[in-house]
Amino acid sequence: MELTPQFMISVLQIIWIDILLSGDNAVVIALACRSLPPNQRRIGIVLGAGVAVGLRIIFALMITQLLAMPFLKLVGGLLLLWIAVKLIAGEEEEEKDIAPSETLWKAVRTIAIADAVMSLDNVVAIAAASHGNVWLFIFGLLFSIPLIVMGATLVMTLLARFPILIWAGAVLLGWVAGHMLATDPWLVERYGQATMKSLETPAAVAAGLFVLAVGFFMRRRNGAAAGHDKA
Repeated sequence: MELTPQFMISVLQIIWIDILLSGDNAVVIALACRSLPPNQRRIGIVLGAGVAVGLRIIFALMITQLLAMPFLKLVGGLLLLWIAVKLIAGEEEEEKDIAPSETLWKAVRTIAIADAVMSLDNVVAIAAASHGNVWLFIFGLLFSIPLIVMGATLVMTLLARFPILIWAGAVLLGWVAGHMLATDPWLVERYGQATMKSLETPAAVAAGLFVLAVGFFMRRRNGAAAGHDKA
């Protein structure tokens, strides 16, 4: 493995891509683990990061077939919308009756579903920057682990101090979901690349607002139901 200038440029590109693209995964992990008992949060973060990287490796082995599959991003985008709404709506009342171990695995399950949706684009970007070099690709996957763990820890600390960021994080996931929906191969083939390209940002904005509105409605409904039960 020769350390040529092109190789080093590719390394820097992959590091930058990891920094940019690990943020979404960190937000998902932090949101999913925020209600865990303090002694389980670190475990949840580490397991979540492991799930994220494991899924990227699986997708790397199937990337050509996955990219060509129509409806993949449509289904993934809808799943991510559902996850974002569930995270913003909160499940505090439900979690009071759940054993800690069940809560931990519930958080990991949420992380796994969301990462399965979002990891595909991350793998595509790293694969492109690797230019077919297997060692660069592996480096990109491994380098993302500490970034995700540190990012999730930082985000969780901020969520504890500024709860409003929970809403912002869920809206971010909605934005990602809207972008995925607008870039599905079936829609691009049906309506044309130029048309769908022009709809990417509007779709992302609309999905973010959808998460905000539905999440607010569900929080209000859950709050009203909890108040009624206490009465």
